[in-house]
Amino acid sequence: MRKDAGSAIYQLVRRGQAETQRDIEAETGLSRGTATQRISELIAAGLLIEGPTRASGGGRPARGFLVNPHYRNVVGVDLGESQGRACLFDLSGAKLDQQVFALDLRADPGVTLDRVEDAVAMLDVSAMRSAPIAAVGLSVPAPLDVASGRVAMPSVMYGWENLDIRQALGARIGLPVAVDNDVNLLCLAEQRLNWPNCRNFAFIKIGTGIGCGIMVGGRLMRGASGTAGDLGHIQHGLQPAPLCRCGKEGCTEAHAAGWALARDLRGLGFDCQDARDVMALWLRGEPEALAALNRGSRVLGKVAADLVAMVNPQVLVIGGQLARAGEAMLAGVRELIYQRCLPLATQQLVIALAAETDDLGVLGAACLAMDEIEV
Repeated sequence: MRKDAGSAIYQLVRRGQAETQRDIEAETGLSRGTATQRISELIAAGLLIEGPTRASGGGRPARGFLVNPHYRNVVGVDLGESQGRACLFDLSGAKLDQQVFALDLRADPGVTLDRVEDAVAMLDVSAMRSAPIAAVGLSVPAPLDVASGRVAMPSVMYGWENLDIRQALGARIGLPVAVDNDVNLLCLAEQRLNWPNCRNFAFIKIGTGIGCGIMVGGRLMRGASGTAGDLGHIQHGLQPAPLCRCGKEGCTEAHAAGWALARDLRGLGFDCQDARDVMALWLRGEPEALAALNRGSRVLGKVAADLVAMVNPQVLVIGGQLARAGEAMLAGVRELIYQRCLPLATQQLVIALAAETDDLGVLGAACLAMDEIEV
């Protein structure tokens, strides 16, 4: 089988971008005969299986195809600042097993990689009962130079900037490793899980920090060095211009992120250290917390409007800790987008809240790992 054509067909079916042979021919440009041959080879190799037939415009129903979920398994690993999760998935995205482990990203990177290695080893024992692990995807809470696989500073992952994470972890576990930042992988998971037919998609995470994942034509847009979507450090002319964690003044994060709202609420006498505390005060019905969320949502709405004007997504999803405030966060974002953008950019735009699941990060990492499977 020609790897390029076979891989293209496999990934199109896996991502939900092609369900029938006609879809495959349209997406790849392959002739009917070549497409039939490549599909037959993928079925014989165990990567694809026949699915339900699909209605077509006249004529007989078209044959449908699905990825064989039992061909291989993958592991998605999501690193937080104090806890990590590693989950085993089959190729349909069904979670089969998980490991949760404590960590401290301020410690030596080797200690964290030890934890990840141990978790993958435990899942590998579990995977032996179904299918071998093909690849591991890793989500990190930091900006990442995607070309080198190294964390960029400033970030919460101090001491990681000289480490090629893909190479270091891959050498330990003997499997292909793919790495990306947490927001890109949240974007990938949300799109694959809930908006599979949407090719132009954006996901804004607002929690401790603010970031954005962008998909254009069904693919993540990372930019030249991996910083595409860094909305948190777009600066505003708002006064006063508070100091941001990055060292600059007036960034979106310094006005609207969880740590900034917590700072403002501490100034009003509340015991508030982070985004979780902000949400706890809001759930308790504190009017100052609601006011802080409303202010933050309007600042976020300004950069979200810039995003919509520049990228023109079909769907914009808001997620993260502060998004759990629902309309208290969404209302200002929606208002500013429709106020500042041209009607052509918003007439088909859907603005929604992210799925309520703790698995989004590990699922995004697993989806990244699935992209590593060679045909």
